[in-house]
Amino acid sequence: MKNSFLLITGLVVALSGLYSCKSEPQADTHTLTDYTQETPEAFDQRMEWWRDATFGMFIHWGVYSVPAGVYKGEEVPSVGEWIMERAQIPVADYEPFAAQFNPVKFDAKEWANIAKNAGVKYIVITSKHHDGFCLWDSEVSNYDIMDASPFKRDILGELKTACDEAGIKLCFYHSIMDWHHPDAQAPFYPNYNDGKKTNPNFDRYVKTYLKPQLTELVTKYNPPVMWFDGEWNADWTHEYGLETYNYLRSMNPAMIINNRVDKGRQGMQGMDKNDQNYAGDFGTPEQEILEGTAASDWESCMTMNDTWGFKSGDNNWKSAEMLIHNLIEITAKGGNYLLNVGPTSEGLIPAPSVERLAEMGDWLDVNKEAIYATNRLNKFHEGDHTFYTQSKDGAFIYAISTAWPGNTLRLKQVRPEAGSEITLLGYEGILPWKIEGDEVIISIPSDLQQEENRPAKYAWTIKIKGVEV
Repeated sequence: MKNSFLLITGLVVALSGLYSCKSEPQADTHTLTDYTQETPEAFDQRMEWWRDATFGMFIHWGVYSVPAGVYKGEEVPSVGEWIMERAQIPVADYEPFAAQFNPVKFDAKEWANIAKNAGVKYIVITSKHHDGFCLWDSEVSNYDIMDASPFKRDILGELKTACDEAGIKLCFYHSIMDWHHPDAQAPFYPNYNDGKKTNPNFDRYVKTYLKPQLTELVTKYNPPVMWFDGEWNADWTHEYGLETYNYLRSMNPAMIINNRVDKGRQGMQGMDKNDQNYAGDFGTPEQEILEGTAASDWESCMTMNDTWGFKSGDNNWKSAEMLIHNLIEITAKGGNYLLNVGPTSEGLIPAPSVERLAEMGDWLDVNKEAIYATNRLNKFHEGDHTFYTQSKDGAFIYAISTAWPGNTLRLKQVRPEAGSEITLLGYEGILPWKIEGDEVIISIPSDLQQEENRPAKYAWTIKIKGVEV
């Protein structure tokens, strides 16, 4: 909470607006280490836990959950968290939503348990989205959960404690853009995003607002991943991106930072251009899966319906089957899957999201060894319905079929070790197999032809001790 000095100077703060700084941080003058030059061995060691985790939960939550996609009685045709820009809501008219943001049903332990039961290994939550509202008590802003809302609880702190108890790593999304802060708006809001207009005070915003807030997040909560967005802002440069990347890693050298900290991302496909050395540890395909594999690390962020932030009229939910198949395909191609939920203004994760996450957890309970801490093969799939992963030690190959194979599964891209046993994850028996020509023919027991006898729904994993051919 704020010190007594702020109480004395409350009138000044009020006149300065909710974006005003509570303290004026001093600019850093020391030279930062260039952490983009670390050795491949050091990079692999830093990235190992993230690669092994494979499955994360994105949480888009903020005051945009109050209008929930509706403004002045009309549904706004956009994702929920962009309502301020899409409906061209002036700052003064948007701020009252913060005063209505009172998520009394928020239960950090419940959220963490939902994630844990789904098989999620890390969470990325919006500490601040483009609308500028902060989910923690920021010392350089009054536009936060403690000062601008009636809730007055440290959401990030509570979730951090709950995630620690659940064995989940809590990470933060943070927007470079800020529609609320006048020094970040290109004149004049809402036309900040045309790629041409600039703000002469943007450097002041970076030094006295953005950077101090990032410092707060690192020192208070120690997030293992910082996930940036909004880097397409015309005022944000490669130099800002590189300095921010190195500054954060100077505070925590083990931190992992996505490529949206810099200017290299090529649209929604999310991977960096090759024209210079951009900062960032992994690519960020959005609402899509790479067509093939990539030489660098990547993570597909995707929604369960059509929106990121909660939107009351969006009921276009993807099926659990589709979500599980996405996870399989992404894993086989060597990526991570960051699957979004958009809680309501009351603090509840929507029931359709909870239901689908529970089904994913049930599937992972049976098939987890084919997903977590696996390597990709050179040939990641065979036909339309078989995807491959490999155990980290290289001893086993997992053939994951997204359609029931029937009486036999025929594979050409793997050779079992002579005399080895082939199994189906979740099934106690051994699967007979033989080699005919260039194919391995695996027999599926007759009792499994009845759907209710199968160990899982939607996809099935054959475990093979062998090699790729």
